[in-house]
Amino acid sequence: SRPDLAMRRLFADRNARWYLSGQMLSLFGDTSMFLAMGIWVKELTGSSAQAGLTFFFFAAATTLAPFAGVVVDRLPRRAVLIWSNLASAAVVLALLDVHGRHQVWLIWVVAFLYGLGSNFLSAAQSALLVTMLPDDQLVEANSVLRTAREGFRLVGPLVGAGLFAALGGGAVAILDAATFVLATGTLVMVKVDERRREPTGEAWWAEVSAGARHLWSVVVLRQVAVTVAVACLVVGFLEPVSFAVVGQGLHRKATFLGILISVQGIGAVAGGVTSSAIIRRLREGPVVGIGLVLIAIGSALFTASNMIVVFAGAIVLGVSLPWLIVAANTLMQRGTPTELQG
Repeated sequence: SRPDLAMRRLFADRNARWYLSGQMLSLFGDTSMFLAMGIWVKELTGSSAQAGLTFFFFAAATTLAPFAGVVVDRLPRRAVLIWSNLASAAVVLALLDVHGRHQVWLIWVVAFLYGLGSNFLSAAQSALLVTMLPDDQLVEANSVLRTAREGFRLVGPLVGAGLFAALGGGAVAILDAATFVLATGTLVMVKVDERRREPTGEAWWAEVSAGARHLWSVVVLRQVAVTVAVACLVVGFLEPVSFAVVGQGLHRKATFLGILISVQGIGAVAGGVTSSAIIRRLREGPVVGIGLVLIAIGSALFTASNMIVVFAGAIVLGVSLPWLIVAANTLMQRGTPTELQG
């Protein structure tokens, strides 16, 4: 079917409208809060290293994702989302107690718990989509969520930093908590029949590793999982490399990086908007390959000393990531049994 008709059919579904609107609200809160926590630590301590630790603690928590997946696969996914949103709201509000440098540790604890909560939210979000939507609407739903994520990455940090400058970190925490509560409200409106999953009787480690073993046992999923993991590892190097691109390549101040990131963000929004159409036309596997090629092209363009060429590279990189991630996510959702979706 045509992508525009498929998208209209998706939003004609009451459950999809409530669910996607709530998840997009939560994404806006995330992007507003994430940068603000780092700025807060920087302002309290004057240390860029300590500010960087804020993002380290968040990332460290995401390594526990397989354990969250086990919980998600044992419980009703909608209930997991509701309680995870409420717990995340409570965790964020703990930041209202930060009043001085001696409480920086509390920001780091919140960052870690925030990352932990995101494990449950992302796993349950993906799993509930598979339960709630027909197979042929998954690519549109993933595309909408990815487009929202990329769009809010442009707007959210500006809102969070501006609110922090005007009213302080507590105001950003209240905004973020409010988005979690509103997302919970939309989930209450979602009506979905989730069958109770019986215990498997397997050992603890067997349950934790079940998802990885499934990915490894299906050839196409193994190929996609490994290639996307390696690609994302290399893409992670682009963040520190971007400082060299701006300073040594373009001979600009570090603040120019904000413009470069915005240009990449515009490409990412375009990639999110077009991802469902390109995947429907070519299917998931080829689009993963195209995304990888575009990452290589965009990275090569970054080596130029010409601003227009570097900007073109940023746009190509921006487009490539949503195509890669949406295609990989959709392929894994379609190729994984319901009981292993988390």
